[in-house]
Amino acid sequence: MPREKPPGKNYHDWIEGLIQEAEQGGEFERLEGAGQPIPGITDPYDPDWWVKKLLKREKLSILPPALDLLKKVEAGLDTALASTRETDVRAHVAGLNAEIARVNSRIAEGPATQLAPLDVESIVREWRARRAPSP
Repeated sequence: MPREKPPGKNYHDWIEGLIQEAEQGGEFERLEGAGQPIPGITDPYDPDWWVKKLLKREKLSILPPALDLLKKVEAGLDTALASTRETDVRAHVAGLNAEIARVNSRIAEGPATQLAPLDVESIVREWRARRAPSP
């Protein structure tokens, strides 16, 4: 069936024909998520659902920079402590310290950040202690 509506054919019949053609070709059987429940279908209605979904999809934050930094540092420390190599731990902490320095030097709105650079050696010691075999 042509992808442009043929002259003299009404839209309803043309669309129905496209749907039947796709159905016969099995196009509806290969859809992502087929046979699975619609995510969030049982959640209570939230008028801001689309904003929350956009923020999550685009990995955006509406937190003030100081609070966003605290959230990033907490997640970054978890990642660093879960690393398997000491060099990875040091690299994660160095990245966090760079982010702390960037936010501390540029904060313009929201609460001031009171986060100092992290002590790499103490975090490495904690990482080693967590990996040491229990007596």
